[in-house]
Amino acid sequence: MKKLLPIFFIIFYSFNSSSQNLSPEPGEVFRDGVIPKINILIHQDSLNALFAPGNEESNYHYHADFIFDNGNIIDTVENIGFRLRGNTSRYSAKKSFKVSFNTYEPGRKWHGLEKLNINGEHNDPTVSRSKICWDLLREIEVPASRSNHVELFFNGQYIGIFLNVEHIDEEFVQLRFGNNDGNLFKCLWPADLNYKGDDPDLYKETPSGRRTYDLKTNKAADDYSDLAHFIDILNNTPINNLPCELEKVFNVDTYLKAMTVDILTGNWDGPIFNKNNFYLYHNIETGQFEYIPYDLDNTLGIDWFGENWNTRDIYEWDRQSEFRPIYERLLEVPEYRNRFSYYMKRFLDEIYNLDYLFPYVENIQSFIAASVESDFLYPLDYGFNIDVFNDAFEMALPQYFHTPIGVKEFIEDRSISANQQLELNDISPVVTNIKNNLPNTLQDISVTAKVEDDENVSAVDLCYSINGQAQICESMHDDGQHADGAPNDGIYGFILNAIASTSTFEYFIRASDNNGNIGLQPVCGFNEILIGNSEVPLVINEFMASNDNTIADNAGEFDDWIEIYSLSDVPIYLGNYFLSDNENIPDKWPLPDISIQPGEYLIFWADKDEAQGDRHTNFKLSAGGEFVGIFSDAANNFAMIDGHQFGQQVTDVSSARIPNGTGPFQLNAPTPGTFNDPTINSVSENDLKNINVNVSPNPFSEILNITTEFKMKRIEIFDMTGKLVFEKNKINNTFIHLNTTTITNGTYFMKIKMADEMVVVRKIILQR
Repeated sequence: MKKLLPIFFIIFYSFNSSSQNLSPEPGEVFRDGVIPKINILIHQDSLNALFAPGNEESNYHYHADFIFDNGNIIDTVENIGFRLRGNTSRYSAKKSFKVSFNTYEPGRKWHGLEKLNINGEHNDPTVSRSKICWDLLREIEVPASRSNHVELFFNGQYIGIFLNVEHIDEEFVQLRFGNNDGNLFKCLWPADLNYKGDDPDLYKETPSGRRTYDLKTNKAADDYSDLAHFIDILNNTPINNLPCELEKVFNVDTYLKAMTVDILTGNWDGPIFNKNNFYLYHNIETGQFEYIPYDLDNTLGIDWFGENWNTRDIYEWDRQSEFRPIYERLLEVPEYRNRFSYYMKRFLDEIYNLDYLFPYVENIQSFIAASVESDFLYPLDYGFNIDVFNDAFEMALPQYFHTPIGVKEFIEDRSISANQQLELNDISPVVTNIKNNLPNTLQDISVTAKVEDDENVSAVDLCYSINGQAQICESMHDDGQHADGAPNDGIYGFILNAIASTSTFEYFIRASDNNGNIGLQPVCGFNEILIGNSEVPLVINEFMASNDNTIADNAGEFDDWIEIYSLSDVPIYLGNYFLSDNENIPDKWPLPDISIQPGEYLIFWADKDEAQGDRHTNFKLSAGGEFVGIFSDAANNFAMIDGHQFGQQVTDVSSARIPNGTGPFQLNAPTPGTFNDPTINSVSENDLKNINVNVSPNPFSEILNITTEFKMKRIEIFDMTGKLVFEKNKINNTFIHLNTTTITNGTYFMKIKMADEMVVVRKIILQR
């Protein structure tokens, strides 16, 4: 766990498998250090209807345009959906809003996002409590929303400062877990996770007029059997056997960390006290439910019950009159209780204390103060003003019932009382973040895992069996020489020479500490690697994970796409093979019963909409980065034919093999269904760097203003076919007015070459 630096930014440190990234980078949309401006261009009649008395519960999406300006990018997204969101905030003067990029443009994503939540935080005089909590959760490696403060404008008029919070949906889980095919449940009051019976339909109850456990994905199937099974195990498994059974279906370790943050921040509106506000995602890669926190405004001293959340017993923190199995059952297990205490102690020592947290809070306060002072909505609900804003960080505000303690007061009291209440006992080594490669019969097997303990780890072993033969246990190492990263970083690795035949490799990891405690992962059973081989001459040649207006499918929708290219000199029947966005689920989508001809390019639409035809997959791609690959059949243990793990993508810029069919992937002006031409299309991986480049206006009519932090050397503009239509050399300046009268209306890619060989690509739109 890294410490919060005593400045506004937070550095995150985690060890993630190739398919899991619990704390993805903020990117441009959620970048701290700047307050982006969001301008909603909306017809006045729509605006009047949005705020009309009686429409508070309406979820109608009003047509609007969205302009985002963070000083580095200025993007315009037309024809979005804009509506109210939230619960009590719908009736407040300062409301909260949802931006939907795909309501009226199906399949559209902006920076990999389909929606944004623009929260008014009307109850919180600091407008910061949620932001602090989201950052703390990400710091402790809990899958939590990215967030930042933004200034909101309606038709160019400043409305106020809001919190921009990442929406929890398929894109959210795909970015963090490498898949989005599992069930995602939104759990709201009274979501106590108590057992109701074996019938899955019992958990579709609607006591509040909506489902308590609301299925947000796979709605057509409407299958609650996985949730019912998890709740059954959580409630009814004997305590002695609970770790073995529960860890098969629930990521306990991540939830213990989330418990730590909930209690230290006084989040009474979550599952432990108020049986409310969380998501559960059934991660199809691991088979486990993942806990995802939600709605963190009632934290850090906000109180409506008259409770002292800053001193409440960390081991009796739930509502005493009601049963909370997700808290009480876990603390009944001695190992889980001890590990919860261990995480609490680490977080208190390293993060949740005055030395490290106060400077961070103070920087948020000073950073947004001017925006708060000019926010005309800020005073309307409670009479808040700038003095109240500043006082709320330091002290109680007795004039308001719900703010009995200041943010910094709460942090100080909670850290003192939690340290006093801690019951520390020796824990067994904690083994997490296990990952392995997917070797073929000619490749070595590599396995790594993170191991931590309150004492020194004395040994870490990989225990394995090949094709059901006798089990062998061999030492794993943290020496930097076993695919384990840097020496002594807590990551242990093991490499086994290639098995020259189709095989099944089963393994588990055993870790011991100096006190003789042993930790196993999995607690029961084993992990499995299927080893096969395939030499089919097919490649993923090009793909686009953020298609805004490059190429439309047969339904007229701009969906993600994957191009397969044949290197063979004879036709290849594709019906035996599979496409997948998950290395651990190679048979995710069977390719159709067609053949690809020698040298042919075939486009497949990654839109999760198989009803649109046999070229449409059952998965989408994530613009935030993931995996895409072709796999062989069961007879070859689904060996990978070709695959690529990619990072953050640029909208309407493809990733393509340069040279065509054989080279490494590079950012590219898209050439779907054709040859990848390096002479006009290839651009640098430096495109993804956060280089400060301001292009405005965009869309533009004639003159384009470009400002950069490094001197520009050359500007090239390409049309959507990759043809160079404009160039300017020998600029040697950080600012330029670009006259584009020689090109016609349309969408283009502008490539800016700067000093130090840096290259930036921006999409520009010319509209005269």
